Amino acid sequence: MAKMIFLNLPVRDLAAATRFYEAIGCVRNEQFSDHQTSSMVWSDTINFHLMTHAYYGTFTSKPIADGHQTSAMLIALSIDSREEVDAIVEAAKSAGGRADIREPQDMGFMYLRTFEDPDGHLFEPVWMNPAAMMGEQDAQ
Repeated sequence: MAKMIFLNLPVRDLAAATRFYEAIGCVRNEQFSDHQTSSMVWSDTINFHLMTHAYYGTFTSKPIADGHQTSAMLIALSIDSREEVDAIVEAAKSAGGRADIREPQDMGFMYLRTFEDPDGHLFEPVWMNPAAMMGEQDAQ
């Protein structure tokens, strides 16, 4: 069985967060969703489990960080093309997120941009060209 990642994210407005994640390409898994959670499937191995603050608080005694004020992590997502990187960032912006919170990075073999979801969680969609990267390493 493939190893899977479930990212549990606290959100202030579950319905708005669910719409946002659908806009960037996730599909809500109804089997694991309810009035406190939305299980958002990104791929066969990655899921974002959106939780209301009240429910998220049952998993930790620590205060829930305000993602607009602090950062605990940056979630990098592999994307199939440069155009798809641009598309997901534009979808995030249109769905209530903030696009390009830092300058886009174009290194030729790798292209990435950064966006925030409505709760301030940071995402970095990145496209890499393995063939160009390998060619560059062979040249060194």
